[in-house]
Amino acid sequence: MNKLIEIKNLTVKYGTYVALQDANLTISQSDFIGVIGPNGGGKTTLLKAILGLIEPTSGEIIFADKLKEKGSDIGYLPQVNKFDHRFPITVKEVILSGLARKNRWAKPYMRKDNASLDRIVEELGIQNLVSKAIGELSGGQMQRVFLGRALISDPRLLILDEPDTYVDNQFEHELYEMLIELNKRMAIMLVSHDVGTITTYVKGIACVNTTLNYHPSNIISPEQLKAYNCPIQIITHGEVPHTVLGTHNHLHKH
Repeated sequence: MNKLIEIKNLTVKYGTYVALQDANLTISQSDFIGVIGPNGGGKTTLLKAILGLIEPTSGEIIFADKLKEKGSDIGYLPQVNKFDHRFPITVKEVILSGLARKNRWAKPYMRKDNASLDRIVEELGIQNLVSKAIGELSGGQMQRVFLGRALISDPRLLILDEPDTYVDNQFEHELYEMLIELNKRMAIMLVSHDVGTITTYVKGIACVNTTLNYHPSNIISPEQLKAYNCPIQIITHGEVPHTVLGTHNHLHKH
């Protein structure tokens, strides 16, 4: 199995605060990794380090085949709720911005870029949105557009940061089914708080809580989460969805 990225003993500090410590992870070409962990545990720091947005304090990230230098080989879907919906930009412009390079900012888009745009909007079913302003879109439509932006460069690795936030259940299901198809041609790294849902789709789980523990399966128990120092509730999805909580003591007044 071809390695795309190898993370070795990665530590990231913000001043004296340790956000990530001695993290190790290998991402291969057919991986579908779910990244879970508490808020402030280092999940976003891990993504930023891979994307080159922050410099590690120590350790290294090794990119295969000059993956980092190519830039287009990593697609990124950020948390869409952090985007300013009032920004005056169209759906077409958002998606095409995924083709930007360090040496292409001033260059016009070419005919093949428009062909790629047509292919992506058809794949995502958003042909009727291309000329709309981004502020006119619903949460689910916005996610599709930003997914299109991440995909238009045909990346080898797709990174998604909580893509199921602020979308309806119908789109959430369609998104995950879409990711299964995309995983046939690219590796996927997905950050989510919904452990019960992502374990239906991912192939492995990375528990991030300052340290990183990788579980090479989508089947994970509360006991394993505790051993990984990953305080996450497991929510099961079945005929009667329910949350599995850890043991706790009740105090009774006499």
